[in-house]
Amino acid sequence: MSQNPTSDSNTTRIVPQPSVLTNRIDIVDIIRGVALLGILVLNISYFSMPTNFSESFRNDPSTFNFWVMMFNGVFFEGKMRALFSAIFGAGIILFTINKERTGRSATKLFYIRMAWLAAFGLVHAHLLLWVGDILYFYGLIGMLAFLFRKMKPAYLMMGVPIVIVVGFVAGSIYSNHYRQIRLNYNEALVLKETGDTLSEKHQNAIVAWETVEREMIPNEKTIAERTDAMKGSYADVAGWVRKKAFESQTKYFIFGLWDMLALMLLGIALYKIGFFTGQWSRKQYLRTLLVGYGLGLPMVIFSRIYYLTHMPDIAATIAFFEKHAIDWVALLYDFQRILIMMAHVSLFILVYQAGYLKWLMHALKAVGQMAFTNYIMHTVFCTLFFYGYGLNYFAELEYYQVYFVLTTIWIIQLIGSPLWLKYFLFGPLEWAWRCLTYRKVFAFKRNMAKEYKQREPEVVPAIITQTINE
Repeated sequence: MSQNPTSDSNTTRIVPQPSVLTNRIDIVDIIRGVALLGILVLNISYFSMPTNFSESFRNDPSTFNFWVMMFNGVFFEGKMRALFSAIFGAGIILFTINKERTGRSATKLFYIRMAWLAAFGLVHAHLLLWVGDILYFYGLIGMLAFLFRKMKPAYLMMGVPIVIVVGFVAGSIYSNHYRQIRLNYNEALVLKETGDTLSEKHQNAIVAWETVEREMIPNEKTIAERTDAMKGSYADVAGWVRKKAFESQTKYFIFGLWDMLALMLLGIALYKIGFFTGQWSRKQYLRTLLVGYGLGLPMVIFSRIYYLTHMPDIAATIAFFEKHAIDWVALLYDFQRILIMMAHVSLFILVYQAGYLKWLMHALKAVGQMAFTNYIMHTVFCTLFFYGYGLNYFAELEYYQVYFVLTTIWIIQLIGSPLWLKYFLFGPLEWAWRCLTYRKVFAFKRNMAKEYKQREPEVVPAIITQTINE
């Protein structure tokens, strides 16, 4: 329940206060927890296995690994990243809405908050050594998404199909650039094999494709080099991860920008229309679930079968792109993942509203409240288990076996997060982030919160205490 404001006769002083001392939207925390745990399903294979981990079973239905990969591809791949980005977009509104309703500007605080998030991302990538960090991207792209927060939901949603089409065109151009390099290489190779003298143009074509192979296409040599690095010392792992992370954060940043931005804008829209906050009717959520799975699942299953048929391995993939300038099936990717993502959310909201699995919902809510800390702990757990300076299990387990490790991490966080929040107001990184954003030290332990409220006679106006969920 929100509190009534108190003030003296002349003024009411607004006191910044931790959100755990106010109301949170439980279902938003639950959805964030689902996204956080779900994103590890795809990440863990890159913590634990060489780049070509699926080559031996990706087209072999007789193996258990194949069906685990298929299940992940249908229900998790792209969907959890989409959900994580969308719920981050909703968080932009949750951070700013009550501040702006009282006439205060949230702009400075928000940009400070995002700058620190980007800084945490750099530490995450380059010190904790996770090449797939998203905090850096969220910090920078969040600054851009913030500018669109006041747009009408219909306009925000339009960004998704626009980005899908633009992304498809840009991806086709990008793909055709490398396709042309490959075709030039093939032409030069034919001349070389016939004994003809190669012109400078053809010599350059061979060098260009060999560079692409070395940098972008897994081969036995580079896979062995990476495996040796990941099973080595901290310095060995850092030598490989930092280079790739730096390229991702600079050279390839522009390619990831639009997808994340569109999904954040979608998240803002879904929050505004009440989808993420459980304000839709049961019938609306059920319809979304049926449409999402009914359309999304056939799309993704068709796509998986199509790619497994036409591109079962790297050699077949290269041969396919030599013959096809445009991969039209790729258009299905964004549609199916958003459809299935919304179906997933609808399913959890329906379960939550029906009062089922209360213990799981309580645990997921705590995981979501500590999403920042738990995301970083994924990296801590995985690097110490798989990397050479830890237990050195990199490239030691089969694909399905790494999900035993994932299940263990899930259990630890589903049990540990509620226990932590029983005694503390925030996860440790959430607390540090908040202190850095507001440039003041907030209470951390729950008994400190009582002391905080006793020391501060003014209470936050009711409009500030409603549904703050930063």
